[in-house]
Amino acid sequence: MTPAGGRACYYLVGSTGVPNYGDELVAATWLRHLAEVAPEADVWLDCQEPGSAQVLLDGLHPRARFVDTLWQLCRLAPSAEPWQVASWVQRAIRDPGLAPRRVAGIEMLVRADVVHLIGGGDITAMWPGLVGVLAGAAAATRRSGGHAVMTGQGLYPPVPGTSPLLRSLVEQFDIVDVRDEPSAEVAGCRSTTRLTCDDVFLRLGAGVLDLVDGAGPVPEYMVCAQSDASDVDTPRLAAHILHTLRSWQAEPEQVGVIEGIPGADREVYSLIEHELPGARFYPFNKLWTDGLPLGPHQWWISTRFHFHLLAAAAGAGGLAPSVHPEY
Repeated sequence: MTPAGGRACYYLVGSTGVPNYGDELVAATWLRHLAEVAPEADVWLDCQEPGSAQVLLDGLHPRARFVDTLWQLCRLAPSAEPWQVASWVQRAIRDPGLAPRRVAGIEMLVRADVVHLIGGGDITAMWPGLVGVLAGAAAATRRSGGHAVMTGQGLYPPVPGTSPLLRSLVEQFDIVDVRDEPSAEVAGCRSTTRLTCDDVFLRLGAGVLDLVDGAGPVPEYMVCAQSDASDVDTPRLAAHILHTLRSWQAEPEQVGVIEGIPGADREVYSLIEHELPGARFYPFNKLWTDGLPLGPHQWWISTRFHFHLLAAAAGAGGLAPSVHPEY
């Protein structure tokens, strides 16, 4: 079903705009790809914070626009219980009058040719209500006759008791692509589920490292330590990082600390920065505008997924400490 005007319409859904460096990079990857293969298409990105996403991703596709319809529907559900959220969001897609302030957004959603859940790990036990995003995408394409697809999805760990729901929803997607073995197990349909990798690899051979790599000399040791979505308390993580840097005999002026989520990645560093005089701190905005300070000679300590992924792709070594045993 092509919208009026004859242009194809691609409707991306991602956890963009928070901001979170990895989520922004995934969205940027797809917008750049669509700018090359479908520059005349209408592209909508349904995300958590469309205003912030508009600023961060502006200009990457000539016809990209930003909304938060599915995320708002999840928040409007009368219960936070995953089965209830999924049921309510699907009813609202069928009968937009249930969410009268979201009617225009729903009607836009159901005009899309493709509803595409871009890569990420949001539909998990960490954020139970976001199963409504999956349910909404399936319901929209049932109503429109369009195609529902997902790529690079991390679905593990699921909310206990929701595996039948997830598998029922996943079966309604035309393309199912996940980023790891546990997510493939959750998806269930192993004969049709594709297990590939994270979405940033879509363009890894087409300049992703050129895109993220900052200019100029870079520190020999890099740290990204989060305080959110973690089962490890902040002082313990700070102590571990300081001990590791000392075991590597890293001099403070050789260390760079990066911020994947503004604020959340400053807390651990604030406990040890007095022990690292001369270390360089890279706030999120500097990373996004100037590039990620990457080099093949580096050693990294990163609790965030995309930083150790990109560092490894650039030839760097290091550690990826787990701060959540399942996620």
